[in-house]
Amino acid sequence: MTQPEVVKILEELDGHREKFEHFCKSLSVEELDRPVPNSTWHVRDFIAHLATIDGPVLRMFRNVQTGSGRGFMESNGRGWNVDTWNQEQISPRRTQDLESTLVEARLSRAAIRRVMESFSAEDLAFEFRFGGDSKRPASTVTIGNYLRGWCKHDPMHVVDMLRGVPERETADVKQWVSDPVIAGYQKAMNV
Repeated sequence: MTQPEVVKILEELDGHREKFEHFCKSLSVEELDRPVPNSTWHVRDFIAHLATIDGPVLRMFRNVQTGSGRGFMESNGRGWNVDTWNQEQISPRRTQDLESTLVEARLSRAAIRRVMESFSAEDLAFEFRFGGDSKRPASTVTIGNYLRGWCKHDPMHVVDMLRGVPERETADVKQWVSDPVIAGYQKAMNV
């Protein structure tokens, strides 16, 4: 049986993904190709990031369940650099059509959902070392706490995308991304 906390997180995660896909499909090719101010990415790069990041997150979740590793460690025991990995993923997807990227995102999300549905209370309490990135320091966090923030990943990056397409910030979008966790993320990442 899926842990009640995970059920709530999955509901939020699914709701955000549905809104995210709708938002992405509303963008023109010209809008998708716009550079995002204060970033090296284009609008479409954030979509590619969200289509691919579930892979390493899935590996981390499986590491927790199997006891074969901690956090985002590689199978060889080395740490993982999210910034380098992201760049390697988004560059080849800049010429990919939007629907292909969204299909990739759906498939990776389905795989990660299956693992999340099987998390035990012990899995949620598991502490791992989040390695940080170019703007956030490393820290120790439980899987449960990680999930509560990570489930907001889609709207976090819609805020980034809006810097490139500010005219797309409708009242509905603004309400969707108005969340203290998202605001905190944006503050940390956009200093």
